[in-house]
Amino acid sequence: MGGCCCCFLAHKPPRENPMSPAREPLIVGGSSAAGQHHPPQMVTYSEGLGAADRLRAGFRTFKKTIYDKNPMLFGPLKSAQSPKYMVFACSDSRVCPSVTLDLKPGEAFTVRNIASLVPAYAQNMHSSVASAIEFAVTILKVKCIVVIGHSCCGGIRELLSLQEDRPHTYHFIDNWVKIGLAIKKKVEREHAILSFDEKCTMLEIEAVNLSLRNLKTYPFVKDKLTNGSLKLIGARYDFVHGTFQTWHAVRQYVRYIQELSMWHRYSYTSVLCFKVPFGSKC
Repeated sequence: MGGCCCCFLAHKPPRENPMSPAREPLIVGGSSAAGQHHPPQMVTYSEGLGAADRLRAGFRTFKKTIYDKNPMLFGPLKSAQSPKYMVFACSDSRVCPSVTLDLKPGEAFTVRNIASLVPAYAQNMHSSVASAIEFAVTILKVKCIVVIGHSCCGGIRELLSLQEDRPHTYHFIDNWVKIGLAIKKKVEREHAILSFDEKCTMLEIEAVNLSLRNLKTYPFVKDKLTNGSLKLIGARYDFVHGTFQTWHAVRQYVRYIQELSMWHRYSYTSVLCFKVPFGSKC
């Protein structure tokens, strides 16, 4: 799975997971001779460490507090992986899905890129993303693909700032975020009265919905959706307010319940429905 290796996870009782058997918690933190567990401590590293030294120190902490204490988890992973989820998340350093969603090693096959975008199916284009989807769906046989947007996304801000009549600012970024050019125009057209930041929030949601639609253009994804062996889920992580919302792609609508109280001109909860061409239940 992708993401940071230093996941300092609290010692918690097992949780029920509808997609897998009951999970044992990762063991983090020490225990006394009497068997009493000490609460885990957040490990900090000296700012004076070199780049490689910082990584080695982080691995030592991971190995001591997680790897060595969970042989029942890591043992089977030495021979194979069988993740239930494929997760698309942004490369933003603040939104590591293995940390924010408490995902264990082996639980999620993860792709991270600018703005969590999934391009539409096209042979000989965007092969990195396409090959990851094909591997997850046809070989790993994941049960659920999750696309996660997030607050304050730099890629989304860049998309909203694009001016088609001006030269590109960057070598690669502009062409990548142009995957969402149609939804940029949609947000500008339908939400013209909103501020730039508010439009970015709307565009963060629309970008997830676009990626959900684009996933359906991959023939191997469409086949799995048709026979009911695969689900698509959209999500948004707001790290400013510490919230996480999910919504399912269901028939012709993607439904998302979002609290708009964060926007200064609103103070209510709204249900936003976005029409998308989904032909089968998720």
